[in-house]
Amino acid sequence: MHELTATRAGAAPQRSTRKVSWDAVRTGCVVLVMIYHATHMSRVTHPELSPRTLVFPYQVGASMLLVISAYFAAATIGRGSLRRYWWKRMARLLPPFVGAVVLIWLVLRFLRPPAWVEPNGQDLVGHLLMLWNWKPSVYAFLDGSHWTVPLQLLGFTFAAVLYATKLGHGNKIPWVLWTAVLLPLAQWHIRISGAPETYRMLVDGFGAHRWHLFVAGVAIWMVSTGRLSRGHFALLLAACMFAQAMHNYIRLPDGQLDCDWGSTLGVWTGLLVLTLVACGPDWKLPPALARGVTWFAGISYGVFLSHQTIGYVLLHYLDTNGVPPLLQTPAMLATGTAVGWALTRAVERPAHDFLMRFYDRTAARQSG
Repeated sequence: MHELTATRAGAAPQRSTRKVSWDAVRTGCVVLVMIYHATHMSRVTHPELSPRTLVFPYQVGASMLLVISAYFAAATIGRGSLRRYWWKRMARLLPPFVGAVVLIWLVLRFLRPPAWVEPNGQDLVGHLLMLWNWKPSVYAFLDGSHWTVPLQLLGFTFAAVLYATKLGHGNKIPWVLWTAVLLPLAQWHIRISGAPETYRMLVDGFGAHRWHLFVAGVAIWMVSTGRLSRGHFALLLAACMFAQAMHNYIRLPDGQLDCDWGSTLGVWTGLLVLTLVACGPDWKLPPALARGVTWFAGISYGVFLSHQTIGYVLLHYLDTNGVPPLLQTPAMLATGTAVGWALTRAVERPAHDFLMRFYDRTAARQSG
């Protein structure tokens, strides 16, 4: 629920007290997402590409970023005005999303390979409105990485609404967390057995089968601050792990069930690592490495938003010009980093600053 980027470098007071270990795990998660897309999903989406030399076929990074988001949502929601908290998150998430979508649409419109479908204005509008989150069979993704954005928007909004009630405080929070894990699990058999479209639309639209990732993030924050006992935390985290395993089950064409255990074990490992980061001391990284991960963490949301589809276009042209697949992957990672940096500098930070100044001026006038 916390935005995927780190606080901008100019916000010195918060940066000075923040663990570099959080920047490191955020950086690692985004890099895993990029490698997953460059080496695995690129061929799934575009099988005409040459086989990759090295393949990382596990969906881990994006799931862990949602856990990190929830952790920081819980850690920061009590600071200052609740309305300002919500506005700040919207101001961080939405402008770079819009900028990335427009950029990706332009790239596909004018630089796509000849055999690729040309997106039209309806595709642009549908993606900006995130309609693919509700009707993926009707509204195609311009960039598949963006599936996390509406879940974060919903998560921030739900967190703010919950915090404004008695359920968002004290010993009532664990009851909310357990409900968020167990309620989707109780309906797992419906989802896996071919649920009616209306049910699927609502469940997937609200991301119910991924609520356990948000629960895990909040639980990690609670145990790290002494708000949840270690025994209770262990049970709740085990339930989240079980929910992740059930989420990764699919029904094969022959009717058999199959689980992506590689991705499941990856997320389980990630949850344990995040627990250690939250509860343990900060990591002592060499100064140059610490500066590097902090810099990358600061542009990570822009990188996340812009690397996939633009990277696939790059892979196509590199592949058709004989560049070995082993070199294509670092080229995609480098391009995604460069575009993400530009998006952060040109859109994310200026828009966030403008919107926060607008909010503060408006709030000051209303209070005066």
